[in-house]
Amino acid sequence: MVKPTILVVEDEDSLATLLQYNLEKEGYDVAVAGDGEEALLLVDERLPDLVVLDWMLPKVSGIEVCRRLRQKPEARNVPIIMLTARGEETDRIRGLDTGADDYVVKPVSMNELTARVRAVLRRLRPGLAEDSVRCGDIVMDRVAHRVKRAGKDVHLGPTEFRLLDHFMQHPGRVFSREQLLDAVWGSDIYVEARTVDVHIGRLRKALNAEELSDPIRTVRSAGYALEVEG
Repeated sequence: MVKPTILVVEDEDSLATLLQYNLEKEGYDVAVAGDGEEALLLVDERLPDLVVLDWMLPKVSGIEVCRRLRQKPEARNVPIIMLTARGEETDRIRGLDTGADDYVVKPVSMNELTARVRAVLRRLRPGLAEDSVRCGDIVMDRVAHRVKRAGKDVHLGPTEFRLLDHFMQHPGRVFSREQLLDAVWGSDIYVEARTVDVHIGRLRKALNAEELSDPIRTVRSAGYALEVEG
């Protein structure tokens, strides 16, 4: 599968580096522009599959870059996520009316941003959406509803599959039972917190069937996390 290409347009070097690192970790091919003029040149050289675009940029503003891209026949349908510190409703409306497909206000977590990138690609470029996710030696195919670990099939029930999917979207992050209940079962369904322990146990048993190291870490008085190597 060809990697989707993402153009990050951000003049703050540290943030640009952080965005590039996290998006490449998600499996995207990332180019970076430090100002609006450079962004337009890069688009002319190679049309990206999605643009993450800061509003406040040197030389040419992000809102003007967005406007010009929407005027280019070849770039008219490229998804654009506007990333900005301008959070007023009027600014959001202006950004969306100019042609942005999503509008994210700084500061934003990398998990939220990568989730928004996936969502926009699924909606606007379904052929580019990443349906296969890898964490260490665990590979999940969301479309086929299959999981492999170390190349061998892992047989999971629906709840265990959703649990693992949530963990794989946030590797290393510790989730409390209550957070897992909201994310996997839904906040409108009453389930006892101990139910999480039962399904974690089943997930562990399935993942460790080949006597591999246990990737689920229990954090006393805090919850659970997926720890993966590589």
